Amino acid sequence: MVAYREIQQRERRGERGFKKQIYKDLAQRFGRTDKAFEFRMQNISAVLSLLGRDWLSGLKPAQQVGSNIAVKLERFINELDGNHDTSKVNLTLESQERIKRPPKVQPAGKRNPVKSTSTTTLYARDPEVKAWVLKRSQGICECCKTPAPFLTVNGTPFLEVHHLRMLMDGGSDQVSNAVALCPNCHRRFHYGIDVH
Repeated sequence: MVAYREIQQRERRGERGFKKQIYKDLAQRFGRTDKAFEFRMQNISAVLSLLGRDWLSGLKPAQQVGSNIAVKLERFINELDGNHDTSKVNLTLESQERIKRPPKVQPAGKRNPVKSTSTTTLYARDPEVKAWVLKRSQGICECCKTPAPFLTVNGTPFLEVHHLRMLMDGGSDQVSNAVALCPNCHRRFHYGIDVH
């Protein structure tokens, strides 16, 4: 995970042509092949994708990541971020598997689901930046160019402000790093494979 983050930081600085050397260094250090580490990096991309996080564009998410590996990777990612919630990836993977093999009978579900508490890192955002971006959009999604899907109780168009480079990934809370999106496009920016 640390090597993945190093690659992200170096790419953001505009560096090129260093990934193969990182894989080679890891292979020598841990006695595996270069390709094995590239595959592991794709597993990390897959977990970041499931978390709605930025992943390296050159390391497309692996199609199949075992739930045990995914849960471990989620734990590492959260530890690096100071977040202790480790339940999102496993729920998503299990749901995806059940879609492939749906139950024959509607599940009963849980009348009283078990509760848990987690610690999350929050960022103090500038309300003026949010207001500026929403005003700039004039009620139109800056991705799909359609009007906001509904009006809020105070009569303003409902759009969500998205940071192009997420705050947790070192992005700034500035107008130049933010866009106003409809809820569908916002989810697409977090989970869509076509936005990288």
